[in-house]
Amino acid sequence: MNLQEKKACEQAVAGAEIVYNLAADMGGMGFIENNKALCMLSVLINTHLLMAAKNAGVRRYFYASSACVYAADKQTDPKVTALKEADAYPAQPEDGYGWEKLFSERMCRHFREDFGVQARMARYHNVYGPHGTYDGGREKAPAAICRKVISAKLSGKHEIEIWGNGEQTRSFMYIDDCLKGTQAILNSDILEPIIWEQRARLDQSTG
Repeated sequence: MNLQEKKACEQAVAGAEIVYNLAADMGGMGFIENNKALCMLSVLINTHLLMAAKNAGVRRYFYASSACVYAADKQTDPKVTALKEADAYPAQPEDGYGWEKLFSERMCRHFREDFGVQARMARYHNVYGPHGTYDGGREKAPAAICRKVISAKLSGKHEIEIWGNGEQTRSFMYIDDCLKGTQAILNSDILEPIIWEQRARLDQSTG
């Protein structure tokens, strides 16, 4: 169903106790930089799902946010200054996609405060794994670099295109870790958005 439509959201949550909102019109940086309006329209999904969840008496609601809520200049240093949740404000998120995610986070918060919808939120960092998009313009960096290297090998050109100066760093999260963290956050008492990438790394380092 097209979850940008109110009736579709009402059908989707009918009889549900738990709702996971993982839906968005998005892709890698190339896509979101060139499709800002399309990315912003995903706000309709969260709006209509929250309204439907409230009316249906849903017990828990999960919203998948993004590292794009953070100001771009906080993510350009190759020395990697770790982000923290409070860094999202003062707000200057990624244009289009990042603004939609940040606004939708606030909507979840206010639906919890005003209507009692028990919303939980996580800011995902570049989730990758089997069945992920690897071409067509919506792929993210891990899949794109694998495709480019394989293509270079098969074609014999032995060169690939990269964006920037090659010193950029990014955080990546495997889908199994993402699912584990999503479940943990959904069932927790953590009310504010949380950076799941950092928590995943912390869990691995402490066993």
